[in-house]
Amino acid sequence: MTSVQRILVVEDEPLIAMMLEDFLDVLGKQPVATVDSVAAAIEAIGAGQIDAAILDVNLRDGEKSTPVAEALAERAIPFVFASGSGGESVDERFRDRPLLQKPFTMDGVERALAAL
Repeated sequence: MTSVQRILVVEDEPLIAMMLEDFLDVLGKQPVATVDSVAAAIEAIGAGQIDAAILDVNLRDGEKSTPVAEALAERAIPFVFASGSGGESVDERFRDRPLLQKPFTMDGVERALAAL
């Protein structure tokens, strides 16, 4: 597989999203879109040009990123989950995917993307 370059970030906390964008920039990756909801993520996926994604498991208002994971899996786009609560919050179908623990570190983000 070619190296991951264009990354979709699905994160509902603006400061965390900005930090992830900074990490990706330092790592030579390009955040294609940073969105905070399932609907916006599905729209971004439909627009194309995504090599991989980082998905916050739990979004605002109790929304889960599982539909985003389903859409990415259907298109064979690799992704990692991000969570502060551990892997048990990830839908069982996707527990084999890499998990990026919050709080994020640059090394953690780099390792998670390398695992793709």
